[in-house]
Parts: sequence; structure tokens; C-alpha cells
Amino acid sequence: MTLNEVIKIIGGNAGEFDSAMLERDISGYSIDSRTIRNGELFFAIKGEVHDGHKFVANVLAKGAIAAVVSDAAAGARLIKVEDPLAALQRLAAAVVRDWRGQLIAVTGSAGKTTTKDLTATVLSQSGRVIKTQGNLNNAYGLPLSILKMETDGARADDFDFGVFEMGMNHAGEIADLTAFAPPDVGMVTNVAAVHLEFFDSIDGIADAKAEMVRGIKPGGTAILNADDFRVARMRQLGDDISYLTFGIDESADVMARDIASDGLSGTEFTLVTRRGDVRARLPLVGKHNLYNALAASAVAEHYEAPLQQIAVAFAQVAAPKMRGEVLRFTEGFTVIDDSYNSNPRALVEMVTTMQASRGYQRKIVVAGEMLELGEASAELHREAGEKIAALGIDLLLGVRGLASELIHGAHASGMKKNAAFFFASPQEAADFLIKEVRAGDLILVKGSRGVKTEIVVGRLKEGRQKAESSRQ
Repeated sequence: MTLNEVIKIIGGNAGEFDSAMLERDISGYSIDSRTIRNGELFFAIKGEVHDGHKFVANVLAKGAIAAVVSDAAAGARLIKVEDPLAALQRLAAAVVRDWRGQLIAVTGSAGKTTTKDLTATVLSQSGRVIKTQGNLNNAYGLPLSILKMETDGARADDFDFGVFEMGMNHAGEIADLTAFAPPDVGMVTNVAAVHLEFFDSIDGIADAKAEMVRGIKPGGTAILNADDFRVARMRQLGDDISYLTFGIDESADVMARDIASDGLSGTEFTLVTRRGDVRARLPLVGKHNLYNALAASAVAEHYEAPLQQIAVAFAQVAAPKMRGEVLRFTEGFTVIDDSYNSNPRALVEMVTTMQASRGYQRKIVVAGEMLELGEASAELHREAGEKIAALGIDLLLGVRGLASELIHGAHASGMKKNAAFFFASPQEAADFLIKEVRAGDLILVKGSRGVKTEIVVGRLKEGRQKAESSRQ
């Protein structure tokens, strides 16, 4: 798009631009002064911590074509609007409105990124796909993800499918996202005790996730997890859309049967659809990833992708960084790096998966504090500790804050004092683990994003690098 076209779409008041500048194509769109590139349009967003208006002069000096600012700002190469964030969303909405492709939106309490990646991988067998990069899934990130279709010379119609995450931690957020980016296909993967700090109950979280279904275009399709009763009952929300379900235990349109887990190497299963069956292999750890694959398969079923193509796509996937990534160390121990995020259900599911993995002498869990659980946080940590103890883990390390309750729960359920320890920081946990780890250990590292349990994995890697360096 040209600068002039963008100004008209967002209803901006352009100041000092000559006609040649107005006809220049914009190379991209940004809200981050640190990563601004030459020819990009900067939106000066006022966030909770930073105000983008403070960095306008800096981005213009770096080569930004212009900056979208509030009416109160002054200076050259500025496009004035009442609200730069609303302008960014209005621009994304215009791109979606004129686009001839299909918008697939993914939400859920856990597994959004993996489900998005699997869906994009499957659809890439049938057309050109763009997807959310990183975790750009909120009021700022989603419009930037959409505008990637109009970046670096690309045009929206270069893409057949857009697979975008829609995240939330408050009621109304998904409704706001679907308002400017209504999906053709909207997916709800699951509902769990995440963001309880901002909700009265898990049912409240389910109501917020249900905004996805309500936001689907008339004639569109909702894809729902039949095994999650809170998600399954979202089928009652509207009769102007169609529904596809996926599951393992409950009857669904897309199912996995004859499941054979191969430990950390993944899972083989028969993918059962309305159009037939195919044997598939998923090289990702855990039952939760099988659900993610079934959700992606339901999207493929909607677009009638050949079943063999789905199986081929799954065989090629790899775990995203810090999301169930299996790291094998030359010293003889193995780490499951699942340190990107955590919640009680996801933690226990991953511990269950590792405990079922054979060929290891000890099972060690490094579990960081789980954030945004609200008033029930201490109780939920204790319950998770009790369940981990019941699974027979050999060593449990709780990291930071209310992870102390995790340890208390484990001790209360019979785990020995010298098998469950609390550490105030990931650095302290790493120091202990480095001295403790030995060949034959399987270690799970998991925690909420703000706890930074990836530091534990990093320290283990550093130890290996130092050992290799000393041998040289």
C-alpha cells in the first residue's frame, strides 16, 4: 500500500508530505522503535509501560517513512489520528475486508502456538499460508500479524490462508479482535485454569473464549474440542455457522484411534475423519500435542485437504523452541524444555507424559511458579504438587513464589523431604541441578513466562559448552 492509501483508510490528517512521498509504497508496519526498518510506518502506541510518542523522532531518524500519532503531537512526517492503536486495527480490518483468502483464528488456554503451527503446516500443502509470528496475538500483535501480508512488497492476495492466534486475559478481548478480523474458521482448543487472576471461575474463562465462536463470520465454521465439555457446549451459541469437532474420548468429526505412544519420540495414531482414515505419526511429546494435531486436522477436514497430505505434514513438524523441545545432552541426560509457559493442567499432563517414558533411571521435574491464577493460586499449586507426587517423580524442584506450595503439596502426599525442594530463583535451582544431574536422568523444565525457567536450561547448556571447551 502507498502512504496515501493508508492515510485515507485510517482517516489520518497528513501534514508536510509532498506528492512523491505520498505515492511511496510502505515497506512494513511497526510499533517498536528498537526494530524499526527503513521505509516502515510507525504507530505511536501508548501502552501501560511505554508511550510510543517518546520515540517518534528516533524512528524517523532511523528511516521510518512516517509516524502515526495522536492529534496532540507536533512535527513533520506525522499522520495525526485520535487513537494510533485504533488506526492500526482499522488498517488491518481493511486488509482483511478486501482479501480473498481465508482467515483461520486459534484460541485456547494452552497450545495455541503449536496448534497454529500445525495448522499452517497442514494448509501449506494446499496453498500459500501466512501465520502469526512469535506471540503477536493481542490488540497490538494481531493487526501487525495481519499487516505482514502487506510487508516487503507482498500483497494480501499472495496468500490463500492466514492462520492467526487470538489471545486474551480479560473478558471482551477476543470479541474486540474478531471485530476487526472476523474469522472464516474459528477454533477453541481447550479451557483451563489460566488467567484466573482476572476471572471469577474457569466458567468465566470459557465465556471469554466463546467470544471466538460468536465472532465467526456468518456462514463460517467453528472447530471445537469435543473432549472439553466447556468447549463442546459452545455448539449452542449460534445457528448461522457450522461446527466441526475433534477429540479422542468423545465421538467427534475428527478423532485419533489406535494410539501408540513412543515416549519422547512422539505418537503414532489413526486419524479418523468423515472422509476416511489415515495412519499418521506426530513427532511431538505428549497427549496434549495429539489434541493440537487433531485441531489442525479438523481445519484440514474443513478444506478437504487430502488425508495423506495431512499425515505427511505431521511427520515433518518439530517442537517450537521452549514448547516441549527435547534436548539430549552428551553427558547422558535428557531435558524436555517446556519452559515457555505453564498452568496446573498442562504441568500435570506433561509430568504424566515424562513418567510414561521408558529407559531413564530418574525423572526430575523443575516446576516454576504458575502466574495469573488469582485467589486459588496457592491451592492450585498444592494440588499440582500432590498429583506430581502421586505420579512417582524422583526429584521435584519448585522455583519462585507460590511454587513453594507445590513442594508443600508434594510433601503432604508422601514425597520425601530430600526429594522435593524449593528455590527462590531459577538461578538457584540451576546451581542445585547442575550438581545433582547425572547420566540416565530425564528432566522436565516448565514454568510461567515471567518466572524464566529457561534460565535452568541455559545453565545446563553452558555447562556442556564449558566441558567441551575444556576438553579441547
